[in-house]
Amino acid sequence: MKIEISNVANLPSRFGSYKLKAFKEGEKEHLAVYKEPFGEVVNVRIHSECLTGDAIGSLKCDCRDQLEASLKYIENHGGMVIYLRQEGRNIGLLNKINAYSLQDQGFDTIKANHQLGFKADERTYEIVDEILSHFGIKKINLLTNNPEKLSGLKCVEIVSRVPIQTKANEFNKEYLKVKKEQMGHMLNDE
Repeated sequence: MKIEISNVANLPSRFGSYKLKAFKEGEKEHLAVYKEPFGEVVNVRIHSECLTGDAIGSLKCDCRDQLEASLKYIENHGGMVIYLRQEGRNIGLLNKINAYSLQDQGFDTIKANHQLGFKADERTYEIVDEILSHFGIKKINLLTNNPEKLSGLKCVEIVSRVPIQTKANEFNKEYLKVKKEQMGHMLNDE
């Protein structure tokens, strides 16, 4: 895998002070947001891009809440958030908006993706292995609700799975129910 890697930059943010490093994989550019020093076991959140949630504050999902909770966790405990450019579970922004439209018509998130010809989740995690290897990380505590991420990583030992619990709202409660019941995500029972 051919990857171009940026220099390190500082990022003071409303969640804390971090270091940044970008990784360019073909046309996709991913980001490692991290707080050192790393221990033997590094806290890692793999977060896939969600423009509507992360940047615009969509209430249809829990992406922004999970990202913010992860950044706060890393600020307090050290570690890394790997921000992957895999919009809409890797179906892209255009298809994600088409899936949103289908959800507005009553399809759940999985059925909407299927209607568009996609699997429930099209994401891959090979680049994460490359990023973790670049930093020499061999053991992690994985901050995730998603069981797929546990089997998607090949180069590290996952010591523990730390769920990122957020509160449901009236717009995402059915979405979260589908993630929990059909995709096996660890979520609150609210």
